[in-house]
Amino acid sequence: MERNHAELIMSLLDQLPQMEHIQLSDIPNIDLYMDQVTSFMDEHMQHSKRRSEDKILTKTMINNYAKNKLLPPPVKKRYSREHMLLLIFIYYFKGILSLSDIQALMKPVTERFFQNEEGFDIEDLYKEVYAMGKEQISSIKDDLKKTYERASQSFPDAPEEEQDFLQIFCFICLLCFDIYLRKQMIEKLIDSLMPPAK
Repeated sequence: MERNHAELIMSLLDQLPQMEHIQLSDIPNIDLYMDQVTSFMDEHMQHSKRRSEDKILTKTMINNYAKNKLLPPPVKKRYSREHMLLLIFIYYFKGILSLSDIQALMKPVTERFFQNEEGFDIEDLYKEVYAMGKEQISSIKDDLKKTYERASQSFPDAPEEEQDFLQIFCFICLLCFDIYLRKQMIEKLIDSLMPPAK
């Protein structure tokens, strides 16, 4: 692939470990009003924005999540630390899953672990999932490098002036195919969590 694309892709791969999740210690121990929630999320999740004008969460989104039972309602218009953790999960899911899939996934989480005074709670869930996610970054990075190397060998017989575009196109297609297969698996797993239709 053309040198500038190769450098861009390597630079993007190098940035993956820097895409940190919000640490538990960053989340205030006090309940927050809606404006404070949206400001907090915008400030702490800047890295996940594609464009500077993109919003992480809006008031409308949060209200819809509560209305659709993805998120328990706030208490006296204030959101707890557990609400914040659930919103972080929802934020990551919404780029991949439908609202109904998120609802099916989050319903048992909120029923079992939200404001659970005895035993396992939302904080425990968050810590475990994101610790495992952080460990997985290096294997994801290695897999992406291998996929990029395969794509950079594609279309060897294409006209030289077209090869760079075709190889980038191939790389994007391989990434999309990977996401498609993973999404299919996620959807089947979510379906298995839902009670059988009557």
